[in-house]
Amino acid sequence: MKIKIKETAKNKKNFSLYKLAKELNIPEQTVYSWAKGKTQPSYLNIDRICDILECGVEDLFEAEPVQNKLF
Repeated sequence: MKIKIKETAKNKKNFSLYKLAKELNIPEQTVYSWAKGKTQPSYLNIDRICDILECGVEDLFEAEPVQNKLF
């Protein structure tokens, strides 16, 4: 699943990734890594992000398309 942390932060609270990192009290590099898809936040951090942004988990993630496979 692809995380939409940058878009959600902007749309819900008009936060930059920098502001979100400060609110979470974690390094900026960590949040930027999530936004770029290099790493994923832990379940605890997902919960904290949702609390801060006042959103649901479904707002943070975008389902990736499933490719059709031939058998």
